[in-house]
Order: sequence, then structure tokens, then C-alpha cells
Amino acid sequence: MRSEETDIAVVGAGGGGAVLALALAQKGIKTIVLEQAPGPPRGLRGEILQPNGQRVLDQLGLLNKLPDDATRTVRRFHFCKVGGERLCTVDYGDLPAPYNRAVVTLPNVAHHAILDAIQTQPSVALWYGAAFTGLLKENGRVVGLTAQKGTEEITIKAKVVVGADGAFSKVRQALQIPADLYLYPQGYLIAIVDAPTPVTEAKYFVGKRTILGMFPAAGNKVYLFYMIDAGSYDRVKSQGLPALQQAWTAIDPSNEMLFRALTDWSQTAFMPTGRVRTPTWVADGAVLIGDAAHAMNPHASQGRMQAMVDAMTLADLLPECLASQDYSAERLKRFEHQRRPQITMLQRLADEQVLFWNTANPMVAFLRDRVFRTLDRNDRLRYRVLSTTAGLRSSPPFGMADRLMAAGFLPDPAAHAPERTAPGAG
Repeated sequence: MRSEETDIAVVGAGGGGAVLALALAQKGIKTIVLEQAPGPPRGLRGEILQPNGQRVLDQLGLLNKLPDDATRTVRRFHFCKVGGERLCTVDYGDLPAPYNRAVVTLPNVAHHAILDAIQTQPSVALWYGAAFTGLLKENGRVVGLTAQKGTEEITIKAKVVVGADGAFSKVRQALQIPADLYLYPQGYLIAIVDAPTPVTEAKYFVGKRTILGMFPAAGNKVYLFYMIDAGSYDRVKSQGLPALQQAWTAIDPSNEMLFRALTDWSQTAFMPTGRVRTPTWVADGAVLIGDAAHAMNPHASQGRMQAMVDAMTLADLLPECLASQDYSAERLKRFEHQRRPQITMLQRLADEQVLFWNTANPMVAFLRDRVFRTLDRNDRLRYRVLSTTAGLRSSPPFGMADRLMAAGFLPDPAAHAPERTAPGAG
């Protein structure tokens, strides 16, 4: 059996694990990252970098290094009713500079940039094809892990083990941390097509159990995401591309030609959705980050971004732990105390949005559309929603009075006096 020793062992090289490894490497901390996949991700996935995610990449020195031909800046997002009527427009230009935009990348571009940067760091070893198999413990404290790489069994002694291995985290299971794992009954069919005419602004259509989103990407490409029932992807494919194109055209007749650009199922993928809640993210010698600790519905637009912020927050704490040789749950809990308020708020907000946006109830849909129309007229409330989506708020965007104002039941005397939330503010 092969034996290794390191300061930090990270299980999973996804959005959180990769960022953590790079941030630690830039501090000179010895780190080993295990990734069970055979190499960097190649699959189709839409990636929108919200302002807080952009700030993380900037801190790592990567934001300005993303290739121009693989990124697209988007400022305006239009929320519309099925059929085309505009309900509300959100403009990222209202946010504080320099992150006053959304950045849409081609599949995995930002992730590959992070992984490539890790490979240049001498203090980090990134092992692909390496699967976590268990934890090493002494006197009840985690002191490392075991892994399998091909036919080779590996023992890694580490001062802290970080579980960044997703919603079905094996590290979390090995720590015996209970998890409330909820799989939503709907997921998203994702597609990427070449637009016959340039698309410069994003659209998001809502209706009776209907959601269709369109985001412009680099090179006249457009991401489409369409809500379907979990487990129905194969059934949708069996009905044929014309049936899907007709369904989309009924939602947005003005983009019929765009939908015809979908010519092969290889342009599509399915994204399931789930939520993870756990009573704690830490143990003596171990910590969970990202989806392993707190997966959330994509309505929050923050799942991957929050994993990245987790990583940067933990990267600030771990050098202190190493210096003091204190890897206790009590010390690591500082990370959780700092991060949990925003996570809890975003999970709750995402579930509220699932209730209203995914609804089949005509009265709930009427209320949802009424709120969108109010937001379109109300600068203050609209800014609160925008700053939350951008990852700049840790407290809920609406109190009870705000909810009544958004629903049109109370007037808002400050409707045209928007707040300006500084990055990181609550």
C-alpha cells in the first residue's frame, strides 16, 4: 500500500474543491486533491458566473485570463410570461462596479482555467481517477483518508480532510453526518445552439409548470434550459426534436428559428436538482464544503458560486489552523458560522421560488406574475432581488412588509430609491 502525507487532503475537484486547492497553493500549503473522474470535465453544462464568483476568480488571478472567445458579458435579463409578454427586466449594470454584469462561459471554461492553474502549482498534487474509500482516525479525530487509484491502494495522512464531493458525498457519509437530501421532482434539459441572428440579452419565461430560459454565450451560441420532470429525459427524446421545438415555440413564438438550430440530441443534457441540509459541516479534522454540505436548487443561481466562496473562506482559516496545530471541530466551526447564514437564506429563497415559479396553480401563478410586475416598477425591491442573485447579500431580500409591497397589497414610499449593497454586505 502506498503512503503519502500532506497538510490538506481535498476529496473532489469540482467548483469548490478546485478553488480551495488553488487558493491553498497560492499560500504555499501542501495539498493533495482526489478526483474520481479520469480527467477534467467535458460534458455540457451552462455556466453563469455571478458577481461573487467573478470576484473569487479575480482574487485567484484568473478572471481576466478567461479566453475572450469563450465568454460573454450579459447585463439585462428579461422575465416574461409564456407567449412573450415581458413582466420584469433586471439590469446587472445597477450593481457596484467592477462586477456589474453576469458572465456566461462556454461549457467548463472557468473550471478548466482553475484546474490548469492548479497544475502549475508545486505544492498541490491533483490525482485524477482516484476514489475516496474511507477515513483514517485516531482517538476519534480524522487524521487522513484512504483511496483507490486504479489497482493501487493509497493511504494519505492529512491534518484536515475536506469533503468537496457533491450532494451524495462519501466523505459526509464516512463522517456519519446525517443529511436531509431532497431530490426535486423537476430538473432541466439543457441545450446549446448556434443562433441564426445574434442574441444579446437573456430571457426567462414562466407559465403553468413551464420554465424556459435563454442565455447568450460566446460565438453567437445560446444556452437553453427547459424544466422537465425528473426521469423524463429519455421520454422527451423519444418524442423527437420537432415536438420539443414546437413546445418551445409555443412558449416564445419570436424565437422559432433559434429553436430550429437544435438539430441533434448531442446538443443537450439533463441536469437533476436537489437540496442538502446537514446539522453540521465540520468534525475534528474534517470539513464539508459546497454541495456536500448544502446543495441547493438552481433557482438561487448560486450553487456553484457558494461552493467557490466556501473555498475562499476556508482557505483563509486553514493557515491559522496549521499555525496553531488546532484542527478541532470547534476551530473549524468558525468557517461554518461565517458561511451558514447566507447559505440558509439562499436555500429558503430557492425553495420559495420553486413553489411560485414551478407552480401549476393559476392563483399562485397570478401572484407570481404580479410580483414580477411590481419589481419592474419598484427600483428598491428589484435591486434587493438582483443583489441576492449576484451573491452580495447574506440576509433575505424581503421582510414581511416588502412581501406585501411586492404582491401589490401595500404601497412602497421608497419604491424609486434603490439600495446600493456593497460586495459582501448583508
